[in-house]
Amino acid sequence: MEKSREIVSRLFCFQLLMKVTAVIVAAGEGLRIGGKVPKPFLPLCGRAVVLRTLDRFFSARSIGKIILVIAASERARCERMLRADSALGQRPWLLQSGGATRQESVKAGLEKLDGDTDVVVIHDGARPFVSAALIDRCVESAKQNGAVAVGLPVRDTIKAVSDDRWVLSTPDRKALWKIQTPQAFRRELIVQAHDWASREGVTATDDAMLVELMGKPVKIIDGETTNLKITLPDDLWLAEAMIREGRIA
Repeated sequence: MEKSREIVSRLFCFQLLMKVTAVIVAAGEGLRIGGKVPKPFLPLCGRAVVLRTLDRFFSARSIGKIILVIAASERARCERMLRADSALGQRPWLLQSGGATRQESVKAGLEKLDGDTDVVVIHDGARPFVSAALIDRCVESAKQNGAVAVGLPVRDTIKAVSDDRWVLSTPDRKALWKIQTPQAFRRELIVQAHDWASREGVTATDDAMLVELMGKPVKIIDGETTNLKITLPDDLWLAEAMIREGRIA
């Protein structure tokens, strides 16, 4: 019994010593949502989308530091906004300029990691409703499995369709998941994946796909239906409705 307690105690101490950094990507132009205000700065019930995302990450137990990747043209505006915010002004955040694509922006964020970082959590800045509990579960899974993505099983029938809109096939939806962020990785694994992709000219739609294409396993854990990504005007309307109706704090 004493031996078991000692092992549990050592594991708990080890977890406390793990250094976890979040890379939040908010460098896109947000063209699909329209308007002149970049998506990260759009007001969502009075608070900018990206500030709401940062609120969630700083409320997670596991996160020690945040690297926010922003468009170079918006860096000065973003820094002023963060420093003026009473909730975030003194928190451990760092700004990094993004690249032309999301993949390049993530790689730029990874370049700012401290050398002693153990786990990296990568998240879309336009997902402001992610819960602290999901972030922490993602980190815990990455510690155990190396690479983890969150998602939800697909509920609808999915069709593979040709360019001229003829059905090619109907995959079994039991094996299909709708993937979200956050995604979490041991630092050396995700840095290796991005370096490999740069050398080989490989592009992917998310970071887990780079790890997968490199031949490494990726674990999937349950995401959240409320973890929506703001992409279109209707998404912003829905997000505001969720706050007004009390579905999101």
